[in-house]
Amino acid sequence: MTKYKITFLPHEKQITVDEDTRLIRAAMDSGVHINASCGGEGVCGKCRVIIESGEVEAGVSEMLSPEDKESGYRLACLARVKSDLTVRIPTDSFIDARSLNLQATPRKTAKIRELNLDDLKEKGLFVPPMEKIYMALPPPSDADNIADVSRMVDFLRKNHDEHRLEFDLSVIRKVPEVLRQDDFKATVTIARPVREDGKNRIINIQPGDTSDRNFAIAIDIGTTTVYGEMIDLKAGSVLARYGDFNSQISYGEDVISRIVYSEKEGGLEKLNERVVSTINTVIGKILKKSKVDPGDISTITFAGNTTMTQLFLKVNARYLRRSPYVPASIIYPPFKASEIGIEVENHVTALVYPQVSSYVGGDIVSGIMGSGMFNDEEITLYIDIGTNAEVVIGNKEWMVCAACSAGPAFEGGGIKLGMRATEGAIEDFSIDPVTLEPMNVTIGNVRPKGICGSGLITIVATLFELGILDNRGKFNRELETPRIREMDNVYEYVLAWKDVSGTDRDVALNEIDIDNLIRAKGAIYSGCMTLLEEVGLSIGDLGRIIIAGGFGSYVDLEKAMTIGLLPETDPEKVIFVGNGSLMGARMSALTNRIRKDVTSTVKRITNFELSETQSFMDNYIAALFLPHTDMNLFPKIKARMDERRKYASNQPHGEV
Repeated sequence: MTKYKITFLPHEKQITVDEDTRLIRAAMDSGVHINASCGGEGVCGKCRVIIESGEVEAGVSEMLSPEDKESGYRLACLARVKSDLTVRIPTDSFIDARSLNLQATPRKTAKIRELNLDDLKEKGLFVPPMEKIYMALPPPSDADNIADVSRMVDFLRKNHDEHRLEFDLSVIRKVPEVLRQDDFKATVTIARPVREDGKNRIINIQPGDTSDRNFAIAIDIGTTTVYGEMIDLKAGSVLARYGDFNSQISYGEDVISRIVYSEKEGGLEKLNERVVSTINTVIGKILKKSKVDPGDISTITFAGNTTMTQLFLKVNARYLRRSPYVPASIIYPPFKASEIGIEVENHVTALVYPQVSSYVGGDIVSGIMGSGMFNDEEITLYIDIGTNAEVVIGNKEWMVCAACSAGPAFEGGGIKLGMRATEGAIEDFSIDPVTLEPMNVTIGNVRPKGICGSGLITIVATLFELGILDNRGKFNRELETPRIREMDNVYEYVLAWKDVSGTDRDVALNEIDIDNLIRAKGAIYSGCMTLLEEVGLSIGDLGRIIIAGGFGSYVDLEKAMTIGLLPETDPEKVIFVGNGSLMGARMSALTNRIRKDVTSTVKRITNFELSETQSFMDNYIAALFLPHTDMNLFPKIKARMDERRKYASNQPHGEV
């Protein structure tokens, strides 16, 4: 995609963006504030900028007069970049001079790591566990009347050096007819063993040459969502993706609620039925999108947390929430997916990622494997952020892990106007340090309806850095702005007034919301610190931090550190892997090496129950502030805060 350079005046800040990027997004990413409360729909008219040079696609708005347009004014929320640009932010000179010194730092998001197929091939690891081999067999005759299966075995041994072969009974039943459909030309699907002394199993036979049509499905069974991918095992590429809400959600949004429901009469059966139905819907969608014949699917890999895995397999989950928190099993054998109601053909083999403990499940093991952490020398901190946050620290020699009950704040839950990352959610935010007017950017560039997880982090961090919030998460009542007000005995900041919001009321963030966020981030941070202390390490010993989870790619790393969600470190050390669970499930379908290594990896992971670890509560209490009670743990943030306070004290009336 074509890249263009934008220069923002009078700030003299530059950023390079893709063609068609909206100017408001470019300004936000470069740390330039533009007043904009409507989220990007062009109805508030506050994000007027002057295009001094270059070309933009302006969009349609009634908020600019013909004279404005003639003078070069455009609305930043509608204008799309079409060339290199020089853009002037029109502000009062007195306000501008002070604002230049208090602009937000440019956004720093984590580097995104995708599964590198070329790397797998170079290391000789691109060996899918399911392989298809075409056979052109000599037909039987009076002189050559050996059994059909024996004929196949002889061919595979002589032409493909295949040994230790065994046939599923279901395949033997198909052999006589299939071989004779195309004059003894057929294709077999071979399931490779995990153990060195295992046997190669023939799991399917098809007439003709279908060796180029070999596919797998990877499924992530999340508490909130279920995602699936269709994978071409010949090319190693993803042909289609689709995600849907886990329909179990109507019986509870978290794993504890699901376990409680599963203990009721018929509860386990109902939850099993719901998640299987969701998985079948996802499979149906990716089959349609990829145009793959169901008969050409060889395997399906599943990864999910321990509760989701047991409910999916219809295994009693009641003991997962009772001390000593014991799962039914950590390893599950391969089985035919159709046996548990998955709508695929009878030969398709299901593989389920193993668990570590009641609250560290196959989704985390999958992420460890998919990210390559299991095989690296570097000491890594792996964090999967969701309703239940899991933390892993270690390298290829050792690993420790723990689960933190973070709550739903990072997915929009527990926040008055919180919402998932869907259209209308405020995902990015800035504020004028003098007027305290906001700059809201929403998903879909429409009027604000609520706040998603990444937006919540950025809003709270920004308000804190400018002194609008104190370290307890309480608003500064002395600031003169109508946006800070008391409603129902709770103080709040109005992000968007009703007339520019996408709802029938003002969109605001209150102190109860902020307290819920502080508790959530405190749980994750204290989990990280407790694990580090237990193994005698500090933040400085970490070579990198890997973030997994739905919102990680949108989180401003500086802001996440500002509120104390992440330990303060070099942003260059932070890597985002997206849906780590799905990535690991895909890897398991692409390389047999992962399946061979996963069992030994699980065996070297030590699980800590944080509730029974003495230092955890001390760390948690200390983390219930922005960013922490000990600011020495956040030296860069402390320095920024000291500089801002020093600057503010030199201004008239000490204004920020």
